Amino acid sequence: MVRHCFFSFRYAHDWRVNQIRSMKHVLSSATAGFRDSSLWEDAKENGPKIKKMIDDNLFGTSVTIVCITYGISTRKWINYEINQSIERRNGLLGLQLHHLKDPISPDDRVGRTPRQIEDNGFKVYKYKNKERLAAWIEEAAKLAGR
Repeated sequence: MVRHCFFSFRYAHDWRVNQIRSMKHVLSSATAGFRDSSLWEDAKENGPKIKKMIDDNLFGTSVTIVCITYGISTRKWINYEINQSIERRNGLLGLQLHHLKDPISPDDRVGRTPRQIEDNGFKVYKYKNKERLAAWIEEAAKLAGR
């Protein structure tokens, strides 16, 4: 089944995230097993405008993929995205990306997993390939009863 997913990530690490989001298998959702519904731009606005952007992009999704890189667990908007995902009954998938190359932000320390993921019975994996990612997305949806 093709899942409509929201990618939650720290914009400073978008190089790593875009290695997954920009691959042709993501654009061809039938092959990937999911469609991307996250925010591509770095939101420069504050408060209500950011919340509305997040809420609008979460609409119609069934799984939120939390891209775990160093420093993510303390980010205000990441936590908002995760909490909104839980409220909407989205499945959560923690996806470690610290090992992917990033010439802009080469810090490859493992990020701390936001507590809401495991506290709500969801899992965290180290990204390997698109086939495993599709299976993990489906697993997260099923854990959420979707």
